Amino acid sequence: MLRLALTGAEGFLGWHVRVLLRALGWPEPTIITRADLADPRVVGTKVSGVDRVLHLAGVNRGDPAQVAAGNLRVATQLAAGLRAAAAPPARVVYANSVQAGNGTPYGDAKAGAARILADTRLPLEDVLLPNLYGEHGRPYYNSAVATFCRVLAEGGQPEVHADRELALVHVTDAAARLAGVPEGGCWDPAMPALRVGVRELADRLATVAATYRHGDIPALTDRHAVRLFNTYRSHCFPTHYPFALPRRADARGELVETVKVHGGTGQTFSSTSHPGVTRGEHFHLAKVERFVVLRGTAEISLRRVGDTDVVRFPVSGAEPVVVDMPTMWAHKLVNTGDGELLTLFWTNDLFDPACPDTWSEPVEATIPKPAAVVA
Repeated sequence: MLRLALTGAEGFLGWHVRVLLRALGWPEPTIITRADLADPRVVGTKVSGVDRVLHLAGVNRGDPAQVAAGNLRVATQLAAGLRAAAAPPARVVYANSVQAGNGTPYGDAKAGAARILADTRLPLEDVLLPNLYGEHGRPYYNSAVATFCRVLAEGGQPEVHADRELALVHVTDAAARLAGVPEGGCWDPAMPALRVGVRELADRLATVAATYRHGDIPALTDRHAVRLFNTYRSHCFPTHYPFALPRRADARGELVETVKVHGGTGQTFSSTSHPGVTRGEHFHLAKVERFVVLRGTAEISLRRVGDTDVVRFPVSGAEPVVVDMPTMWAHKLVNTGDGELLTLFWTNDLFDPACPDTWSEPVEATIPKPAAVVA
């Protein structure tokens, strides 16, 4: 269990690092804000004695000169703070890019930032990251995956202007590598990559979107398929939920199709809950989980990890609907009726007690929003 300090904590990668640390029960990381970086003494105090300083802050898009200057500036500011620390941190970990030193303003600035950090003479891990994708990526900024998912979620079709091969790594794997989290659970610090062409990626995500449009589950045959699906779902939530389930009735009664899976593993189970009983109060890093209330009334509530806003869905067995739990959102189900609640649950994984991917987190937690930081 390491003590960490982060720059770029509110960025895409930074948020995923904080979620992973929260899941593992590690100490809350020390956040180094944009304002902090302007004062070496403040940075020195914050990094003094920590096990790892993760330098995640950077500028990815914009005017080339501003991108280059921004990456060099934050590295220079951090280096000054590292030198000012009374007890230098044990290690500095730099979220660099495979584009470092490729002759572009961005690539050369990323390489230059690595040299600036190396000049502090502190132990440095210079981690060359490929294309990262994952839940809640910023479209038109973080990755083509985020852009394609947002376009599809809004009913459009992705445009591919130039086809090339991408090496895609899920951001939780990168977070584990940078934070020094050992292999285990649903993350892999070895950062296994999905190699896929841009056009193939767009077609693959379009198939996911078309399959999921009415609630069907696409083929989840490997870990990248699951994570691409979870990434797409993050761009659908909460606008697209709940999914209404058609009911078929005859003289015998009614039939409702709750889960239609197009490939991969899965497990279905059901539970009853007495009035006022709460189930859940946890989040998942990778597991796909579906709730369908079949009898009684309930409220499903969800909160994105690290945020305070709660999304609520009143549901009833009289009109069954689907609510799929987005990854990295704490969620719970409460019986709001006077009678017994019957709920069907489906997950894409067979339950493994050694690796349940279920992390305790109250939905109604009050979490102060951190100050603005370098994204």
